[in-house]
Amino acid sequence: MGEPSPALATEAVAAIQKAVEELPDACERLRYVKDMTQKAANKVFDLSDATKADAEQLLALAAQAPPDLQAALRALAERQQALATELMMSQDFQDLSGQVINKVINLMLSVERPMEQVLDHAGKVAGAQPESEELAGVQTPDKALKQDDVDDLLASLGF
Repeated sequence: MGEPSPALATEAVAAIQKAVEELPDACERLRYVKDMTQKAANKVFDLSDATKADAEQLLALAAQAPPDLQAALRALAERQQALATELMMSQDFQDLSGQVINKVINLMLSVERPMEQVLDHAGKVAGAQPESEELAGVQTPDKALKQDDVDDLLASLGF
């Protein structure tokens, strides 16, 4: 394998620059998703707790109700308790998704500084050479950054 072409190197540097610029915003968006998911889960927990409390009151009323209503009221209260428990259990995704989001954020933060260093180094190397005019003007499809090139670069960096 030889040296990458200057065009590919320029495209790679541009892709890294774009990623470095977008990392903080992407991390912030992920934090927002995690926070909103956590708030929604907490709301479900609170509503489930309120439903269970109402079911307890319904059980107390069932004990004082006429005998022909007691069984129906107890069954309704027990169903409400079971549904509230099921709602709470359905929120287990939030903990898992929060852990995954945290890992992704940490990964993104861990690569931000090394990518900045690559850009600094690329700028020093480029500064020693005459400035290329390849990026001047409108990019044509044959010169535009290709997703496969970005994917290959990121894969070579371990992402």
